[in-house]
Amino acid sequence: MSLVVQKFGGTSVADSHKIMAAARKAIRAQQQGHQVVMVVSAMGKQTDLLVELAQQIHVRPPAREMDVLLSTGEQVSAALMAMAIDSLGHKAVSLTGTQIGIHTDSTHTKARIRSINTDRMQQLLNQGNILIAAGFQGVDEDADITTLGRGGSDTTAVALAAVLCADACEIYTDVDGVYTTDPRIVPEARRVSRVSYDEMLELASLGAGVMHSRSIEFAKKYDVQIHVRSSLTDTPGTLITDLPESNSHVVCGAAVTLDEARVSLLRVADVPGTSWEVFSRLAERKVAVDMIVQNVGEQGLTDLSFTVPCAELESTLDAMREVRDVVAAHQVSHDDQVSKVSVVGLGMVRRTGVAETMFRALTEVGINIQMITTSEIKISALVARSEAKAALRAVHQAFELGDEPAPKLPQEGRGEQLATADVADVLSRLRGVDMEELFLDEITLDQQQARVTMNGVPDSPGVAAEIFEEIAAAGVLVDMIVQSYHEMPGKSSLSLTVPQPQLESCLQIVGALSQELGCQSITHCPHVAKLSVSGVGLRSHTSVAIRMFRALSEADINVEMINTSEVRVNIVVAGELGTRALQSLQDVFADALR
Repeated sequence: MSLVVQKFGGTSVADSHKIMAAARKAIRAQQQGHQVVMVVSAMGKQTDLLVELAQQIHVRPPAREMDVLLSTGEQVSAALMAMAIDSLGHKAVSLTGTQIGIHTDSTHTKARIRSINTDRMQQLLNQGNILIAAGFQGVDEDADITTLGRGGSDTTAVALAAVLCADACEIYTDVDGVYTTDPRIVPEARRVSRVSYDEMLELASLGAGVMHSRSIEFAKKYDVQIHVRSSLTDTPGTLITDLPESNSHVVCGAAVTLDEARVSLLRVADVPGTSWEVFSRLAERKVAVDMIVQNVGEQGLTDLSFTVPCAELESTLDAMREVRDVVAAHQVSHDDQVSKVSVVGLGMVRRTGVAETMFRALTEVGINIQMITTSEIKISALVARSEAKAALRAVHQAFELGDEPAPKLPQEGRGEQLATADVADVLSRLRGVDMEELFLDEITLDQQQARVTMNGVPDSPGVAAEIFEEIAAAGVLVDMIVQSYHEMPGKSSLSLTVPQPQLESCLQIVGALSQELGCQSITHCPHVAKLSVSGVGLRSHTSVAIRMFRALSEADINVEMINTSEVRVNIVVAGELGTRALQSLQDVFADALR
């Protein structure tokens, strides 16, 4: 018999009428011949109310007791849902995370799932029950209640779908799917029929509130197809799977992260270990670092910039004051009035011209770009917060994201059900390991690239668009792009990597542009090594970049450029150090490579 996991978020169980509506959806699925597992969140704003109550009692409530308190919200929803199904004449049993057997580590308020025991669930399902699971929670080895952190109910649902080899994982929410961007900001935003795991990981990390990135990591790792649907209507929703919606749209979505703060260490020592010294201190404080931009140094000095959530700025600045003398930084600057605008799409891998389209769109509405970082499927630009929403509208329009893509991709891939071989593969990965362990696909070395850096580039609207339009017109393929904050007001540094055979063409273009724009200098290197670490869990396992920087520091290898994304961390080192750097990374991540 097929099995379906249905997850209902807080707004979908906010009152008795909505609980009854959700109960009917589960009963309907069971009557269609499925075994049904429901995962429920706390009702409406119940979690917020519990947090507020705790803070009225204690300025800094103990994390263990917060888990005990917050887990009650989901337990209330689960019990009420079981009552609703029983009132409609069907069998249901509610279970807490402990009763299910969701075993986690002991990191209270942010626990990771280690394993799930399916015996009791299977027994209850085989007896004809609809199983109601309290989301967001588990139990550690000391029998203490733990909670899974933000998006925890989504994580519970996808994890249960994985261990039960469910045929479908349906996420019911107050929206009817995943949109090309936030329709509250851009009314012409379009609901997409499907989106790939990697695209959704990037969009989730950028603030697309439909699902949390950690649950998407689970889905990708264990081949769980997710169906995001409205709890209020019967619209088709959006599939999250291994395939994108279309091969005609280069970009699938755009997003804005409003509450960002930029921190820059200016003219730090350009030596091995600098990145490790900086980011290890942030890791100790549990600061979530977003964009990381390190540009090529001059005269033994470099600039290192990154963004963090505004709420973590003070903690970040404390860390920077501590590390400033260690890395010999001339200055630490910050700006808490910035936002990040990004475009995402698997089509970027095979199509050129995406960057200049984005930069030109921002230029045409007079928006200046403060920082740039790119990955294989994402381009992010830091802009003034006051201009963020206008920037989002501009890039959404530039990539025609409101238009239906054509032609559609064929419905292939995982489909409605895992093939037998795929099930065996998933089950083998679930045995004997922590379910949320870091899971790397590959560590690669590209030694076919050259690097060009423009120093003292005017920091004004239109400059980036002009540079990359000229480069694209000459047929030069650009890979990494890093624009960093500069200590000189009104200036920035811009680095890019290109194929080695195209270096001379690129230098001719940027040389002419440099004179025209009044840049300070141009430097280049005909042979650099780009190393990439890609996989599942790079965001939730914040130690990935730290481990990279530490391994390279211990090998006495200096990092020249950095950019990051949800599924990949890229660094550039001197070309002759590439092989040694690759071996260092392979050694440090030997336990995580699949």
